[in-house]
Amino acid sequence: MTPSDSGSPRARRMTARITGEVQAVGFRYRTLQQAMRLGLTGVASNSPDGSVQVVAEGPQPAVDALLEWLGSPAAPGTVRGIEESFSDATGEFPDFTTG
Repeated sequence: MTPSDSGSPRARRMTARITGEVQAVGFRYRTLQQAMRLGLTGVASNSPDGSVQVVAEGPQPAVDALLEWLGSPAAPGTVRGIEESFSDATGEFPDFTTG
């Protein structure tokens, strides 16, 4: 039986750049908490331009839930924009961390 025959959702990777007032407001830490609740692996890190980059891997429904949360009022700070892209997961992350 191949992984695609197992009935489990294929792991996906989301790379998202979140802009707005998202640094120094607990955004990465709360993203880590939400990602862990959803069973995702990856990293949330500050970028020099003031944005936060989130790379998350896991089942597509969990990745979609994190993306929805990132743009919701539950996320700390003020999100002004999210640019996201999706690809197949690489499996490079053992857990979710902040960088």
